[in-house]
Amino acid sequence: MKVVVKTARLTREEWLGYRTRGIGGSDVSVIAGINPFKSAHQLWLEKTGQVKPDESKNEYTHFGTLLEPVVRKEFMERTGKKVRQKHMLLQSEEYPFMLADLDGVINEDGEMCIFEAKTAPAYKQEVWEEGVPAPYILQVQHYMAVTGARRTYIAALVGGNHFYCRTVERDEDLIGKIIAMEKYFWETHVLGGVEPVPDGSAATTEYFNARFRESNGKTIVLPEEAISTCEEYERLSQRMKELETARNAAANQLKGYLKEAETGIAGNRKVVWKSICKTSVDTKRLKTEQPEIYADYLTQISYRRLSVA
Repeated sequence: MKVVVKTARLTREEWLGYRTRGIGGSDVSVIAGINPFKSAHQLWLEKTGQVKPDESKNEYTHFGTLLEPVVRKEFMERTGKKVRQKHMLLQSEEYPFMLADLDGVINEDGEMCIFEAKTAPAYKQEVWEEGVPAPYILQVQHYMAVTGARRTYIAALVGGNHFYCRTVERDEDLIGKIIAMEKYFWETHVLGGVEPVPDGSAATTEYFNARFRESNGKTIVLPEEAISTCEEYERLSQRMKELETARNAAANQLKGYLKEAETGIAGNRKVVWKSICKTSVDTKRLKTEQPEIYADYLTQISYRRLSVA
C-alpha cells in the first residue's frame, strides 16, 4: 500500500474529493447491494462526478464522529491494546482503485492489525449480539485487502450503553470476491462510463424522483430492451394485485377469528386488531363553510406518476 494523502488537515470537502478517486471501505456494501442508504447507481454518479458525494452531516454521523475517541479509549482500557491513529488515505498498489481510511492500527507482536470504531442505535443491539453486521464485514475485509493486515478489531457502542468488541480474521476467499466485484464496478462503470442498471432500492427510487422531478412534456422512443422491462413491470404489477388480494383474504380470516376480541394467540404468534382513533380535518366542510381559510392553507405537491399501457 501507499499513502495518497494525509487527512488530518483536510476539509470535509477535500476529503470527499479524494474518496472519488477510488473505492473506499464503506462503498463495498453499496456495490454488493446490501446498503439500505445508497445504491450502486448513486455511487456511480458520485464516482463519475455527476453528483456530489452524499455525505451530509446529520445527528447520527455527528455523534458517531464525536464518540469515536470514547469508543477507542474504552476498547484500549478493556483489551489493553494500544490503538494508534493513522490520519492517512491509503491505496493498494496492486489494485489502485482500492482506498482505505482507517480509524486506527494496532501493533500486535510486530504485526499490524486494524482497528475500527462503530456506534449504532439501540434497535441494532440484537444484530450486534449475533456478530458483526455484514456491511462492516465487507468494509474491514476491504481494508485488510488494501493493507495486507491479517486481523481487524471492531469496537461498537450500541444504544449508548452496550459495548461490543469483535475480532474479524482475514478471509482470502471473501477478499477475492470483493476485489473482483470492485474491479468490475470501477473498470466497467466508472472508467468505462457504463451506467449500472437501476435497482429497486429506496436510494435509487429517491434519486430518480428527486433528479427528474419535472417532465418536459416531450415524447421519445425508448431503446428496444425497454419492451421486456415494460412486460416485467406489468407482470409484477399484476402479481402485486394478486398478492394484495391474498393478503386481504388472510387478514379477513384473522378478523373472523377475533370478532370483538382485540388480541388473539396462535401458537407463538400474537394477532392484534386494535381500535385506532384519529383526528382529521373535514376538508369538504371547511371548503364549503370557510372557503377563504381553506384557500389560505392550500399547498401544492408536484410529483410524477409512472404508468405502463
